[in-house]
Amino acid sequence: METKYGFTMMTREEFGNYISKLKIARTILSIQQHHTYIPSYIHFKGNNHFELQKGMKNTHVNLNGWVDIGQHISIFPDGSIVTGRNFETSPACIYGNNANAFCIENIGNFDSGADVMTVEQKDSIIEVTAHLCRKFSLVADTNRIVYHHWFNLATGVRNNGSGNNKSCPGTHFFGGNKVEDCEIYFIPLISSRLKDLSVTIGNEKMIKYVSVTSNILNVRSGPASSNEIVKERGTVVFGAVLRVYEEKDKWYKISSSSQHWVSAANTKDVKKSVVNSNTLNVRSGPGTNFEKISSLTKGTEVFIYQQEDGWSQIANDEKWVKDSYLSFS
Repeated sequence: METKYGFTMMTREEFGNYISKLKIARTILSIQQHHTYIPSYIHFKGNNHFELQKGMKNTHVNLNGWVDIGQHISIFPDGSIVTGRNFETSPACIYGNNANAFCIENIGNFDSGADVMTVEQKDSIIEVTAHLCRKFSLVADTNRIVYHHWFNLATGVRNNGSGNNKSCPGTHFFGGNKVEDCEIYFIPLISSRLKDLSVTIGNEKMIKYVSVTSNILNVRSGPASSNEIVKERGTVVFGAVLRVYEEKDKWYKISSSSQHWVSAANTKDVKKSVVNSNTLNVRSGPGTNFEKISSLTKGTEVFIYQQEDGWSQIANDEKWVKDSYLSFS
């Protein structure tokens, strides 16, 4: 592993060990697959990983106005993985769909007639995606592993590529960028790799989910403010959804395997649910008289922040759906 410009580069073998040991507080519900388009293979010289990652960060911050590079990791043509945005922070990669997501940028232009993906990069994409599914307890399907192409650029509505969509992650990405392409050519590779992976999982049972309500929240080594801050995992940010394994003296234990605690006073309870209708309208308030602003597809997982008269708020801002179209865990 090598670090430069605040990024860390590793092999896929090193990534598996790294991610299995890394403590991540926020709950991840989906893994996004993207291609960079630019930079593409012609820009990769075999030894300029950090320079390309730094260039993308400069574009995202200085041109796009984002607070950091958009993606959590980039996967290069030689199979190397380079870290980007803090894993505790939502990505800036699919408009309206970044909460509870993890973003992978695959270096190259994978539209038909452009870059032909190397075996090394293909193997790393499969390996990394499988490790992330294992880490976050995600089923390998097209609700948890998503392509940018499936979402309308202007509204963020998932329309599966029917209009105003990027080609990302490329029309020739693992056989194509359509939902059916992913189901046929990509998901089986992830499912197969998942069967081969083994990791140590904590044996404590999760009791609930909570959302962070303060701008930042320190993680401490015990259930009191007198305990030391856990340095290896850093702070948790506003809006992150945490898993709670134990409650004690108004503190929550957020790890199944370590003594990592946060103050309950800076959180609120949320519930996880799954969309059970083919299409579910998202409205700007709790009623059909409010504007339709988006929609969700069957099988999408969401967190519920409050409920009112048969409607559920699914974000910290005004996004509401009808309760009767949700199945609650």
